[in-house]
Amino acid sequence: APATGGGGPGCRVYVGNLSWDAAWQDLKDHMRGPNADMVVTHADIMTEASGRSKGCAIVEYATPADAQRAIAELSDSELMGRLIFVREDRENGSGGGFRGGGGGGGGFRGG
Repeated sequence: APATGGGGPGCRVYVGNLSWDAAWQDLKDHMRGPNADMVVTHADIMTEASGRSKGCAIVEYATPADAQRAIAELSDSELMGRLIFVREDRENGSGGGFRGGGGGGGGFRGG
């Protein structure tokens, strides 16, 4: 398969139960794993219109393998005093956008 710049299908994970004090830098450092050997290409904390964190984020990895490792190794890990959960980002189909198919919409309400 041709190498791409990351962000392909399966490279993104959804992170929930974040501390409202967590910045994307904190999240990115944490999501690289205990040995800092997973390659995070993007970390985006979702915010309200006011700018306050919603306590959830999307993290993108360079490879689907790193994303799967993050789900396996970082779910229920502690970041800034809270146990975060990590799961596959189901909202992102092949073309991106947050359309949500087959009743899959509203996936960002978890917490």
